[in-house]
Amino acid sequence: MNHRNPILFEVEKVLYPTVYTLWVYPDLLPAFATWPPVLQKLAGGADLMLPGVVVPPSGLPQVQRGTLCAVTLLGNRAPVAVGVATMSTEEMLAAGMKGKGFAVLHTHLDHLWEYGDKSSPPALAPLVTDSAAMENAGDKEELQGKEPGSSCSPEPEQHVDIRDLSLRDRDTCAELLGKEELHENRAAEPAEDASTEDQQEAEDSRTPQEQMDALFNQCFFHALKCRVKKSDLPLLTSTFLGSHMVSCCPAGKQLDIKKSSYKKFSKFLQCMQHQRILQVKELSKGVESIVDVDWKHPDIKAFAVPEGFSSASAAQDSKSEDREQVYHAPEIIPLYGVSTKMIPLFQESGHRKGSILSSSEVRNIIINYVKSNELVDETNKNFVKVNAILCDCLLDKSEQDEISHLKWDELLSRCLERLQPLHQVTFSGQEPVVRKGNIEPIDISIAQRSSNKKVTIIKNLELYGLDPQCVANTLQQKVQASATISPAPGTKDRVQVQIQGNQIHHLAKMLLEEYQLPRKYIQGLEKAPKLGRKK
Repeated sequence: MNHRNPILFEVEKVLYPTVYTLWVYPDLLPAFATWPPVLQKLAGGADLMLPGVVVPPSGLPQVQRGTLCAVTLLGNRAPVAVGVATMSTEEMLAAGMKGKGFAVLHTHLDHLWEYGDKSSPPALAPLVTDSAAMENAGDKEELQGKEPGSSCSPEPEQHVDIRDLSLRDRDTCAELLGKEELHENRAAEPAEDASTEDQQEAEDSRTPQEQMDALFNQCFFHALKCRVKKSDLPLLTSTFLGSHMVSCCPAGKQLDIKKSSYKKFSKFLQCMQHQRILQVKELSKGVESIVDVDWKHPDIKAFAVPEGFSSASAAQDSKSEDREQVYHAPEIIPLYGVSTKMIPLFQESGHRKGSILSSSEVRNIIINYVKSNELVDETNKNFVKVNAILCDCLLDKSEQDEISHLKWDELLSRCLERLQPLHQVTFSGQEPVVRKGNIEPIDISIAQRSSNKKVTIIKNLELYGLDPQCVANTLQQKVQASATISPAPGTKDRVQVQIQGNQIHHLAKMLLEEYQLPRKYIQGLEKAPKLGRKK
């Protein structure tokens, strides 16, 4: 890897260059051109067949069976694939350019390319623009003499040995790479002398999306190197973004995943997981956590903390930082799904089984249904006449012969009770998640342990975007009591916090006042110890 781009890959103890390397050294391998539509087939796993190879007027490059070759698109010298020749050039011509010509190992747009910055091939004009010049070697040398920057090697047939290459040679190919690649290389090679003006120019030439991608990468590695410890794991991804990465963002800049190429933070983490930097798991439904980090990964070890930050100060800031202040309580909205029994009542408004509605939408649908069917009682408008559909949907069998009218409030409450309960949770900076059922409250209970000692147990913190380890550490500091994390019984991949003593008073203050969680989502606050009366 160089910076974040794969440079070489190994297959059966043999090293091969990636397309990122070949864009720097386009004449490293003998190249065969094909038509642009063929690239999608190659990226999908197909080998290059000889009918898809374009034969130039000067003829094909001379290769033997097993020779490593590059594949280019017609009109652009930048390789888009790497493959091994399945036959020699003479055998290709003897076969009438039919059959499989190259076993493709790696292409632009494949998974290996996705590990990198996902840049597109540079536009590299052919070294020779017409067949006449191709036939005239002297003209070819003259043309190359006029354009010394058009290639990293003076002659396309004189291929460079991969052992002679150096990442430092990238500066000689700056025109091929573009200013963005030049800037990234200089950032990865701090030993090289690069002026501030050149770096600023290279940075400004990047698109806003590329700049945001670079900012996310910087804050990601900065947070892992200086902020996150092994004891913090498992760590909620929302906490990692909102508490750790945001604190590593340089002054004057702001992280916005929507402005990056990833669009979602989960996709960004998935990309990092592909590179084996960390491991993310869904410990509870809809809530992802970082469960493992490879701090020995070359990218983390090679990351240099930006000026203005230091590892020591960052670690100190992490200790002293009040993490509760950066926590944002999730927005929880109760929703309702149309059940089979309620279809007749809602199909008039165009809804079917499984349609998801908010309480206000349900209310408006019921009101419109009553008015359109003229069910408002003429003598008392506070009552609604029960027709056959309302009777079947809202009344029990024992009530159907007794109830002919319902009050508006009772009508709406009965309707909500018979719909399927759902809820939508929106964490800060993330997409809304809809789950079945009502959200489970944070459950606080008191348990008796040996020697008649009491402990406070807290469950379901993950459902509200709270990091159990962070809550345990904060409580431990506040009450000066031992706190531990253990698997929650009866649940899958969920943990509980256990702290010595009855700490509900402190816990209530933290959840209600500091975290700003609504009281209705906390269960067990009534078990707090009663305070003794002052005499």
